[in-house]
Amino acid sequence: MRAGTGQGPEIWLRGPVTAPEADPPGPAPARAAARAAARRFSWVGLHGGAGVSTLAAVYGGHDCGRSWPAPDAPRSVLLVARTHASGLDAVLPAVELFRRGEAPHGLDLDAVVLVADAPGRLPRPLAHRVRLIEPLIDVYRVPWVHGWRLGDLGGRPPRETEPLARLTGAPR
Repeated sequence: MRAGTGQGPEIWLRGPVTAPEADPPGPAPARAAARAAARRFSWVGLHGGAGVSTLAAVYGGHDCGRSWPAPDAPRSVLLVARTHASGLDAVLPAVELFRRGEAPHGLDLDAVVLVADAPGRLPRPLAHRVRLIEPLIDVYRVPWVHGWRLGDLGGRPPRETEPLARLTGAPR
């Protein structure tokens, strides 16, 4: 930075910037739980079959399907895509809408949630596409869950999704 320009360096933020909330009364664990429970999300699928309904059932929040949240829905958005080629190809254009300010007014993009499209590791070309997304926005990965395929949404979320469970305030 040159002296006298009055400008700082250009920076990119990976999530919404908000003023810190005042802590509710009570012990620290109660404050943390109240803050996590107060946060609500709208799950928005980037393509059909992304897993929005399953994620909303398991982690809580509002199921928007493939539509933007209605005015009465939570304004914090989690974009959802499968880890197949067309699902991953839908992520960057959607993130770009938020970056350019072209998403509906008042919505905040919190993260992208990538749901495994099959058991096992991602093939190298798909893993490369995920690596292109990760520097731009927080990415949460959800592994293949055989029980979910069969409609069993009970029980705890997979251990690998603890960061997502913390974000959404879901029981762990």
